[in-house]
Amino acid sequence: MSDGAPHIVVADAHHVDRWAQMRAALWPEDTVAGHRAEISALLRQDNGVTLLALDAGNEVIGFAEVALRHDHVNGCETSPVVFLEGVYVDPDARRRGVAAALTRAAADWGRARGCTEMASDADIANVASHAFHMAVGFAETERVVYFRLPIS
Repeated sequence: MSDGAPHIVVADAHHVDRWAQMRAALWPEDTVAGHRAEISALLRQDNGVTLLALDAGNEVIGFAEVALRHDHVNGCETSPVVFLEGVYVDPDARRRGVAAALTRAAADWGRARGCTEMASDADIANVASHAFHMAVGFAETERVVYFRLPIS
């Protein structure tokens, strides 16, 4: 890691507290305690992985949650597809290639499981996420607006 590149590892039970804090920063609609409960379920699953980026001092500075999706994934032609469910890098570690390294590691993980495509999504208003995806090589495939009609 002398070149400043992050070291990428698979998350495990030792990383739960830090991982939950970062998830809460990415998805603030839930509490850290709520994220800990979700992480417990993630650690038991066999169709995904969470990759962590460590800095030179072995501190966790980012994560990528990745899943194999066997259902139809918009814009993709194959199945399964490796899906980037979420990626987060601490603000003070951004713009150093950490998210790109996590994305490459996610692609490698999917490739090792027979995937030939990787997909992701972002809220239509999240232009920073759109820019990130384009910068690491994703191509936008479509835009969707969801609708809801209460019927009770």
